[in-house]
Amino acid sequence: MLRTALKPRWVATLILALAVSTIFVFLSQWQFSRSTQNVDIPEVTTEVPKPLTEVLLPGEPITTTNADQIVMLSGRFDPARQVVVTDRVLDDVEGYWVVTAFIVDGAPEREGALTTPEIAIPVARGWVESPEQADAPPAGPVQLTGRLLPSESPVLQRDLPAGQAAALSAADLTNLWQIDTYRGFVVSFAEAGPQGSELGAHAEAGDLKGISVGPQPAGQTFNWLNIFYAIEWVIFAGFAVFLWWRLVADDYQRQQEALEDLAEWEENQKRQAQEQEEASI
Repeated sequence: MLRTALKPRWVATLILALAVSTIFVFLSQWQFSRSTQNVDIPEVTTEVPKPLTEVLLPGEPITTTNADQIVMLSGRFDPARQVVVTDRVLDDVEGYWVVTAFIVDGAPEREGALTTPEIAIPVARGWVESPEQADAPPAGPVQLTGRLLPSESPVLQRDLPAGQAAALSAADLTNLWQIDTYRGFVVSFAEAGPQGSELGAHAEAGDLKGISVGPQPAGQTFNWLNIFYAIEWVIFAGFAVFLWWRLVADDYQRQQEALEDLAEWEENQKRQAQEQEEASI
């Protein structure tokens, strides 16, 4: 078959097929590059503080449109509803988050809420190295600014001491605190009292350390139609070479069939000549 493939016409056809395949590969690369250029990436506005009551309603799940949003909320901390969440790292040191229920002023009630009219949101006030360092939250009215994050999935860990949790799960805290909560939590960045005095971990030099959580990087968005076209061009490139090979194989098969027919005809001629010679004797 190699001798057939080395015929001048098939060598020229191979060069043409490789040239076409190269063009198809370049077209595939162009489509792949276009798959990210034609997508309108939404403007990131999470760093502009917005009122919590305008961003999320009680009972609503946090979605990609409001996750990571910096929110402002007013209300008060409930010192009777506080836990420390385990396995939290700050500056390569493992410790705990101090999470306290924050009663939100102006939070709308929702159907199916608990009997209490108050609605809370878990607030991660700061980080401590040991549970004993978790102090009481600021008393009285508080103006709070922080980052809104989705609730973590519950983690079952039966051997934890009282007042500790393995995950910052709003569902678990709702059952523990017996109060209706938002389906997310806030990492506190700043807390201010009635006169504007700074409170909280970011304003104190004690054991409670401030938590810094940045926005999640925007995920790469693809135009799947361009990716589909790019894959098509790769298939076309492979098909061009396959078509050349198929044509060469067909030519080789025809040659073999012609040789077999010739050999069969020669054999018949010999047999007929032999029969005539025998008949003449």
